[in-house]
Amino acid sequence: MKFLDVRTDFAFKKVFGSEGSKAILLSFLNAFDFFDGRHTITDLNIIDPYQAPKILGMKDSYVNVKAKLDNGASVIIEMQILNMPGMEQRVLYNAAKAYSTQLLKGEAYDLLNPVIALTITDFVMFDDSPIYKNAFRLLEKERLTVYGGDIELVFIELPKFKKEEEDLTSITDRWLYFIKNAGSLASVPATLGESPELTQAFEIANQAGLSPEEEEAQHRRLDFIALQRGSIELAKRQGREQAQLEIAQRLLATGMTPQQAANITGVAIERLR
Repeated sequence: MKFLDVRTDFAFKKVFGSEGSKAILLSFLNAFDFFDGRHTITDLNIIDPYQAPKILGMKDSYVNVKAKLDNGASVIIEMQILNMPGMEQRVLYNAAKAYSTQLLKGEAYDLLNPVIALTITDFVMFDDSPIYKNAFRLLEKERLTVYGGDIELVFIELPKFKKEEEDLTSITDRWLYFIKNAGSLASVPATLGESPELTQAFEIANQAGLSPEEEEAQHRRLDFIALQRGSIELAKRQGREQAQLEIAQRLLATGMTPQQAANITGVAIERLR
């Protein structure tokens, strides 16, 4: 048995945003307790449900799962596997846009409902925070009181979730383990199979049930991610090499020999002569 890598945006929306995914999405969202115990989500409507994508290029891939909750709040869920420039601004922009476009012309502002933007990343965003879940709201600077709380940005960083199968103790643990590891599993783990919603999620993620169009879309997405990661790593490596060369040149200017500067920085001595 082989499952989709749910960290890709295509597979994520197929699992959580399909027309039959309501129970899955309810279980998943309730696992994160967005309303601090004040409200359990009992119903929702998935907006723009998943459809098999056309194979015309990456612009046809689906990114967000959007849902309207039973208390009127909207939630935008996004899976991000690459740390692209401007991502933080885009998350805030999408949340603010979803909030501001609720009203028709002339409607009262008190009709506005909260918007939650949940972004799951396959990379570390907040180096100074040891926890995998970070939530942000508008706060008063001195007393840290919440201003309304109608827009909330929640980030889940998968690399900070370190638990193995035998360590899973909550439904939150199980969902994060599923998202992080489904693509490398050959069967449904016993601890995850205890949940009917997770069992259903594995059934949707089973690659044996994909249409040819879906297989092609997933293949293209994985290729795109591999190429982008390679480009990002190359840029980082070139940046490091340039920085090392500049340091070596400064050392030469202080009177060091090329061999000494090369030993300290790791730059090939041929580049310093």
